[in-house]
Amino acid sequence: MDMQRDGITPNAGRLLWAGFFAILAAGIGFSIRAGLVGTWRGEFGFSDTDLGGITSAGFPGFCFGIIAGGLVCDRLGYRLLILAAFAMHVVSAVMTFAVGKDNALGMLWWSTFVFGLANGTLEAVANPLVATLFPQRRTHYLNILHASWPAGLVIGGLIVLALGDSVGWRLQLALFLVPTLFYGALFFGQAMPRSEATRSGLSFGAMFKDVGIAGALVICLLLSQFFAGSLKLPETLSYGIAGALLVGVGVATKFSPGSWLLFTLFVLHLLIGAVELGTDSWIGGITGNLLTPDQGQILFVFTSAVMFGLRFCAGAIERMGLSPVGILFVSAAMAFVGLNLTAGIESFGMALLALTVYAIGKTFFWPTMLAVASDRFPRTGAVAISLMGGIGMLSAGIVGGPGLGYAKDRFAGEELLQADAAVHAKFVAEQPSQWLVFPEVRGLDGKKRAEVQKRLDDTRKELAKAGVTDAKEALGKLSDEDRKVVLASIEADRRTLRVDAFIPATMAVMFLLLALWFRSKGGYRVLRIGKDGQVEDAPAGGGH
Repeated sequence: MDMQRDGITPNAGRLLWAGFFAILAAGIGFSIRAGLVGTWRGEFGFSDTDLGGITSAGFPGFCFGIIAGGLVCDRLGYRLLILAAFAMHVVSAVMTFAVGKDNALGMLWWSTFVFGLANGTLEAVANPLVATLFPQRRTHYLNILHASWPAGLVIGGLIVLALGDSVGWRLQLALFLVPTLFYGALFFGQAMPRSEATRSGLSFGAMFKDVGIAGALVICLLLSQFFAGSLKLPETLSYGIAGALLVGVGVATKFSPGSWLLFTLFVLHLLIGAVELGTDSWIGGITGNLLTPDQGQILFVFTSAVMFGLRFCAGAIERMGLSPVGILFVSAAMAFVGLNLTAGIESFGMALLALTVYAIGKTFFWPTMLAVASDRFPRTGAVAISLMGGIGMLSAGIVGGPGLGYAKDRFAGEELLQADAAVHAKFVAEQPSQWLVFPEVRGLDGKKRAEVQKRLDDTRKELAKAGVTDAKEALGKLSDEDRKVVLASIEADRRTLRVDAFIPATMAVMFLLLALWFRSKGGYRVLRIGKDGQVEDAPAGGGH
């Protein structure tokens, strides 16, 4: 890998690694939050829907950061956005230390939101920057850039495993500031290239033309749900704001309908955000419930390590003859199989196999989608890939994380009610859980569920001292009441994963259809902006 040869500027390598550390900080913070779910449930008595909302709050924050940043970075340049993101990272850490008993739910939500806002602003810089720096090998270098995300998940997971209860959770969350200092130092004083669209002198309306009404409709629908759900604005106002934004895009683009292909990519990235990031926010807790909490955290670190290694291999896979769309089809199929296998795990060995398949499947989703949008829509500059990232993150925050939390609550309540109505009446949550247009359901009381989990963990520790490590042995020593609660929760997690698997199944069908369409047109090709401002095929060697 010769970055100096592949890049268009002498400092291309340094800027790539600056972006790498920026996304690394995001991954570390996300991973630590995912590992603290059980701690927060026990300390504050949150329900699974509450916890899903907290861990997913960074996704809509990211969405606003990457969309706003993507819209202005071609005009304002990257430097101002980097300074703003650095400041927001520091503010989010300060807010974390201000969390108390009376403000826990709100303060944790807002600190995570601001953290996500900083991450999104940085990715609005990093994605178009790397796509511009390495125009001939975008899939390869965008996957390297985003290898930092699973690297951050590994580091964050190891932090939670190593520190446990010996260090307060507030201090653990603040450790993402270490890579924050690194990216600040690497970006400082560096000259930044301009995107192909900016160099061609395209107007903002021209950059938005391929997005058009159809593409804007996807994100405006998600924004309306965010305004009504997360911000608790009246539905009429929420849809009114989203509608006004849609009209604004129409005026800016002279009511261009947009590209059907870019619209399809936006819908696909909505599904990717839900299945990849939404599942990541829960997978450690789910596998920890199916096995043991420590094993769940180890598996989370393991799958992230698999992703980290594989993202350096995207270029080699392309050279084997598989197009980016072909890579995405295979990935979606493997993610579907992996989630279904994970739903049936009974041992740590089975979990390693199942989660390896799932990890391989989700590895190439995000960066390869950004590469496809950059390859096929050069006129959009930073706009299309920033909107795509925003759609993915907003989907994770609205559909993925909260949706899986809702499913867990629903299925746990149903399973326990079916097992024992009296126990269900004792453990059912006082407040109902509700998500999007789905009906209200009652899951299990978070604090009572945490007390059962503590008794189970204490039993496991006692058995471990006697040399017994079989998780089923510990379950058998619980009271009948506690055992029914645990079994209901386990079965709910299995059902949740099986429902989740329908998302990559849908994606696989859509990617297959796209691959067949590209084949009918002579194959996947990279496009560029010609001297006359029109889009044309890139010269040989400039594509995949």
